[in-house]
Amino acid sequence: MLSPTLTAPVCPTPAETIAAALDRVGPLQGLPFEDRLWLAQHGEEIVGQPGDILFEEGQPADRMILILKGEIHVRRQRGGPMELFIGRAGQMTGLLPFSRMKTSGGQGFAVTPVWALLIRKETFPEMLAAIPSMTQRVVSTLLDRVREVTRIEQQAEKLNALGKLAGNLAHELNNPASAAQRAASSLVMELRSNRENRFKLVNLCLSDEQIQGVEAWEQKVLSRSSRHDPRDTGQQIQLEEDLRAWLTALPCDGAWEVAAQLAEQRTHVSDLEELRTLIGANETCISLQYFARYLRSTRSVDTLLNSTARIFDLISAVKAYSYMDRAPILEVDVAAGLDATIQMLQSRMQNIEIERNYEPDLPRISAYGSELNQVWTALIENALDALSESGNGGKLRLTCRLEGEMMLVEIWDTGPGIPPELQDRIFEPFFTTKAPGQGLGLGLDNAMRIVRKHRGHLSVRSDPGSTCFRVRLPLDQLQAY
Repeated sequence: MLSPTLTAPVCPTPAETIAAALDRVGPLQGLPFEDRLWLAQHGEEIVGQPGDILFEEGQPADRMILILKGEIHVRRQRGGPMELFIGRAGQMTGLLPFSRMKTSGGQGFAVTPVWALLIRKETFPEMLAAIPSMTQRVVSTLLDRVREVTRIEQQAEKLNALGKLAGNLAHELNNPASAAQRAASSLVMELRSNRENRFKLVNLCLSDEQIQGVEAWEQKVLSRSSRHDPRDTGQQIQLEEDLRAWLTALPCDGAWEVAAQLAEQRTHVSDLEELRTLIGANETCISLQYFARYLRSTRSVDTLLNSTARIFDLISAVKAYSYMDRAPILEVDVAAGLDATIQMLQSRMQNIEIERNYEPDLPRISAYGSELNQVWTALIENALDALSESGNGGKLRLTCRLEGEMMLVEIWDTGPGIPPELQDRIFEPFFTTKAPGQGLGLGLDNAMRIVRKHRGHLSVRSDPGSTCFRVRLPLDQLQAY
């Protein structure tokens, strides 16, 4: 049954005219006129306008479509719109003889005025009998379509992996970048405040003995660790309140701000009393204000250093992961590649225990470094997906060691495991147990192809609570290539 938006033309086109137009359909070029006339007489002519629906996703596939004019798009609705196929004038699409397609893989709609000829499934045996050369033409079209769909799906899988990598990297970069921005802002404020306060400090006119005493006092306070046990939060609050009360009684402006910095440095009221015996009340207040700003500035600088170091580490990890600016075949450090991949996926590893068992002094192997990292990404992501199903974190264990003349890598997780009936299918292209839109089922297939390219072996062993993917790669370059 035709979609309600498609109709037969008001004035049917003569069969001879349709037969002439069929010669512009690529797979039918060179087909004798009488054979094309047979198709025109046994087919169903349709016309449509932009937006008209030719077929719906999931609708039974029951017709071959010969596009004589216009353009149609096939779009998958589940998992977000994704263009699967663009059909233009001169193409043969829809259900073809010998195809195992049962239902339409997406929604087909016209984007320009469309003129097409439909050949019903029931007519296929009669068509192949009447036009023997159609068998070869249809099979060639099927092979081309399989290659094109596979290419599109693989490209979509690569884009999906790139999106995940970009999301993980953005998440990892966001924290140190935000910390660096806050630290820089705080540092600017402290420098501005000390600039405004510098004349008060100069006007104190302290003696050499007092200066030495203040310096010794500051050094004693700075020698203390600013780290405190989170369990002592109540004591920390009480300490800050005692310091604030002492500073207020001194008196000292901004007592709450000064007290917070001094408390974080584990300064006590007794320390303030000691400083007060060296210099006067006003001098103590100004010195403590300057010292508190120094403490905050120092912490801001430390935060800047740590944050920028973290950003540098992430950039280095990206370069190591992607093997930027390097030849395709390299002497690859497999353990370093595993660590770089872990770093790329760090944002997904909350509440997951990571255990590394790397044999020391492992040799490098000749390999396509960036492609091997795609293997580690696919296997580790598969483990993380399994651990997320358990909902309580779990353990991810990475093993790398020599096994004869092979490098053995094991990626093991404590997820729910792979059902026995599915273990033989997980490496099949397009096979996935994820919900629609969550994966195309090409990750493990791609990993298998890369491992085989390296003359290696990829296998899996899985039981409830224990799944292990094993990759074996030859050490010798002559064995690999």
